[in-house]
Amino acid sequence: MIQQSKGASSEAKIISEQDEWQMTAEDAQLLLDKSVSLPMGYEQLKRYLPHRYPFMLVDRVTACGSNSWITGYKNVTINEPFFQGHFPQEPIMPGVLIIEALAQISGILAFINEGVTAEEGHLFLFAGVDKARFRAPVVPGDQLVLKSKLLLQKRDLYKFDCKAYVDDKLAASAQLMIMRQDRIVTA
Repeated sequence: MIQQSKGASSEAKIISEQDEWQMTAEDAQLLLDKSVSLPMGYEQLKRYLPHRYPFMLVDRVTACGSNSWITGYKNVTINEPFFQGHFPQEPIMPGVLIIEALAQISGILAFINEGVTAEEGHLFLFAGVDKARFRAPVVPGDQLVLKSKLLLQKRDLYKFDCKAYVDDKLAASAQLMIMRQDRIVTA
């Protein structure tokens, strides 16, 4: 990614992948369409995600850069409905829900890239999961940091490299594919 340096119109600064993922919300906001403001809380997320409680698994988007990467988080509490049965004596967030949270944050990035919202009748649906790995359990009290980077876009298909962290330690990773599907609105 190339970002224009401050004070020099002809100079460009190349930002490394590591720096790009570490940018502050203020820095990232400069790279976004001005219709997207950061951080994104619940009310803003409802524009981009068709999900609602208890299946909305992104609490906040904190950074997004040049429409190619996004960072957010899910606060995991003991009140999550899935902890009643997974597992009552030792609650652990199911791996498939970690993947779903990563898919949701990837979907937000796809919506931003397309310049559309779920409110307008657009959807992004799961198309595939590759290389899913679970490295550490996610338990009540954890803040699950969600990171997604766009690898490929072909027409309506997007492929992302996704990672989920707890306390800066990798908890899960996967490559996800999602596909744009417009809803059919009937009267």
